[in-house]
Amino acid sequence: MRSYTTLTMSLLIASLLFVACKEKEDDPEEIKTSVMKAEKDFEKMAAEKGIAEAFWYYAAPDAVIKRQNDTLIKGKENIKKYYSTDFYKRASVKWTPDFIDISEEGDMAYTYGKYIWFSSDSAGSVNEFAGIFHTVWKKQPDGDWKYVWD
Repeated sequence: MRSYTTLTMSLLIASLLFVACKEKEDDPEEIKTSVMKAEKDFEKMAAEKGIAEAFWYYAAPDAVIKRQNDTLIKGKENIKKYYSTDFYKRASVKWTPDFIDISEEGDMAYTYGKYIWFSSDSAGSVNEFAGIFHTVWKKQPDGDWKYVWD
């Protein structure tokens, strides 16, 4: 009887610890903070290592980006190729999410906000293009956030 009670108590304590850890991990504000961190790390990488590298690194394997004339670029490698043109090599981009929301399960999120592209033409003049972005993020099995739509 004593081993049954010990086993029951051990299972109860383990269950409570699991639930307590699970609740902390699934705190919506903490998840939103982790998505914001992914956004800011993405932006920082674009500034430091280049746009092509950042868009490749933060893309999920099956990511899709929509660009001018409703063109869809599908997959990490195609996204990197798209951003490897001379235009993007001479460009920089800044953005800030104005809004973040997450799924009930905490494994998907979306952000939107404002961006500004800066590009230099052959004469060295800097042009600015501003707009609104919308990104859909998916939590990967390793816990990292990668975008699936941008």
